[in-house]
Amino acid sequence: MEKINVRLKRTVDDSYEILVGSNLLSEIPKDLQKKGIGNRYALVTDHNVERLFGSRLQEIFRRENIQLPIVSFPAGEKSKNLRTFAELLGKIHSLGLDRKSAIIALGGGVVGDIAGFVAATYFRGIPFVQIPTTLLAMIDSSIGGKVGVDLEQGKNACGAFFQPKAVYVDIDFLEGLPRKELQSGLAEIIKHALIFDSRLFEFLEKSLRKLISKDKASWMHVIQKNCRIKAAVVEKDEKESGARKMLNYGHTVGHAIETVTRYKKFSHGEAVSMGMSFASRLSVKLGLLSEKESLRSTALLQAAGLPVRLPALPMGKMLEVMRKDKKSIGGKLSFVVLERIGNARHDVIVPEELVKEVIAPLMD
Repeated sequence: MEKINVRLKRTVDDSYEILVGSNLLSEIPKDLQKKGIGNRYALVTDHNVERLFGSRLQEIFRRENIQLPIVSFPAGEKSKNLRTFAELLGKIHSLGLDRKSAIIALGGGVVGDIAGFVAATYFRGIPFVQIPTTLLAMIDSSIGGKVGVDLEQGKNACGAFFQPKAVYVDIDFLEGLPRKELQSGLAEIIKHALIFDSRLFEFLEKSLRKLISKDKASWMHVIQKNCRIKAAVVEKDEKESGARKMLNYGHTVGHAIETVTRYKKFSHGEAVSMGMSFASRLSVKLGLLSEKESLRSTALLQAAGLPVRLPALPMGKMLEVMRKDKKSIGGKLSFVVLERIGNARHDVIVPEELVKEVIAPLMD
């Protein structure tokens, strides 16, 4: 027997900038050229965002003598699947993009996830940049390189880690954001505060009214803070083998709710809020979190207009989805739990009977 080694040890620098500010769209073409990102471009977005901002961004690029063809798909989580993924790949190829070209993702989390997955696989990987238009995407999903699609069996079950080359967070998009979308993003902001930053949690308690009324200075502070939190976590643990698992707080139950209701009844933020309500009660039950801090957690979610009660879903189906969750360990249910506000623990194995005991009183 002959042994042949393939030596591939190397260091890859996937560093990138997150630019947070106002009126950033007009700066993007020049910044892409300055950074040397792409020789040609395609804008990937959904039908809703295309109607609102597609022509505007095309005109900004046209002023710099850059063509920006648009490839779009129906809005919503229901489009985040392998069929849409294949259709987008075909359209990108028909535009003649090559390995030096770049994809621009303009939209919320669904757009960023699926556009990034297209970029990760087209010609085995071409550059892409994120222009998030929702609060949730600005502070969470556009940062960190998690790209992919849903399968019928579970959310985000097919995907890759593929970092963008730049992220442009223009807070002006918040001005026209519906209240429900704002609340969905607030769920992830509250999550960041609960697991990493007690001072941020206190700021949210004091400034929630200003945020809901879209006070620009307050939002600039919160978005910059959350982007720094997410960036620091990704730097420590790019591929979710340790600290990054903390970001799944509330997501095991949240994803199960989304899957069982077929992504039709609740936004991602609403589902995660319900998942966090469960997780805080579980943390108390495990003797890790005080009753007082659990109530503070729930109170902030409610003040943000987010649900903390779960729908009356079949327990068997919920557990089945949770067993298949990528965070489960050897088929056993694993959760992120709180030790106190601002401090969490991941990979906590919990018996199914205890999960049922905690979740049942929270169901309407």
